[in-house]
Amino acid sequence: MAELNILDLSNNQLSGVLPNCWKYFRPLALLNVANNSLYGDIPTSMGSLVYMQSLHLGFNKFSGEIPLSLNKCTELVVFDAVGNDFSGLVPSWIGDGLKKLSVLILRSNMFFGSLPLNICNLPQLQILDLSMNNISGSLPKCLNHLSGLKNQTNFDAIVRYGYLGRPSTKDIATLVWKGQVSKYQSILRLVKTIDLSCNMLTGEIPSELMDLVELVALNMSRNMLSGQIPATIGQLKSLDFLDLSRNHLSGHIPSELSQVDRLGVMDLSHNNLSGEIPHGTQLQSFDPSTYEGNAHLCGAPLPKCPTSPTQDHPNDENSEEDEQIFGRDMPILG
Repeated sequence: MAELNILDLSNNQLSGVLPNCWKYFRPLALLNVANNSLYGDIPTSMGSLVYMQSLHLGFNKFSGEIPLSLNKCTELVVFDAVGNDFSGLVPSWIGDGLKKLSVLILRSNMFFGSLPLNICNLPQLQILDLSMNNISGSLPKCLNHLSGLKNQTNFDAIVRYGYLGRPSTKDIATLVWKGQVSKYQSILRLVKTIDLSCNMLTGEIPSELMDLVELVALNMSRNMLSGQIPATIGQLKSLDFLDLSRNHLSGHIPSELSQVDRLGVMDLSHNNLSGEIPHGTQLQSFDPSTYEGNAHLCGAPLPKCPTSPTQDHPNDENSEEDEQIFGRDMPILG
């Protein structure tokens, strides 16, 4: 097996456990066993794959914790373990040892506990998908250290498998994009996303997160986040997809959100947002379902905001000012 650089066993009907003999496969650059019926723990000898750049374990029945021995795989660029029964804490050693990691997908497992601060130590990370787990606690403010999400640099999605001039192969990742499961290959390097949806996260959305100005997609839906949407969200000018639905967010929708003119899909529904939807912007172009479930939100495309009641004392010195603030009809843009 000395010359084997690619081992792709994906999309078969393999079952059983993985053998603990990976020390004999040291030259492997890509290991893909996704979409099978494999189960059990990941063998510790997989840490012998010190040249491995891409590891795909997704859509099996693997369980237990991700073994610490994988921290020796310091060349890893893509680590995809979606759709298994992995449990325990999100490994903190990922941020300490896997400095070249650009894609981390642990979606749809049973990880719990808070997000480790070490996750902020991945300078090349461009895809972070920890959705559909049981992760709790607050969002680390240090997420703005993920320089791969705030600088105009793209990781090399062409994983250089093999030696002696052998052809390279483009990697592939399966992501949930705008509610659809999609596979990305040739444009994988252009996808910059954070998906922490369907967890139990609490606290406010840190304003530091808005420093990640190259984000294309941000999904924080179906958590227990509170507080206001940071006004600095206007910095995310590359954002195409934003989902903050089904949280406990309150306050007004910041007018700065209108500065994100590339926004194609947005969902702010089922929060505690209030006030008028900022007018004169593309925010009126979204379907009303984008804003539903916010009882005190008004303005196009929702019903018009109510005017103030008639003043009992029209000659009161403050009545004219009050009317200007509360009593005028705001223009409705279609």
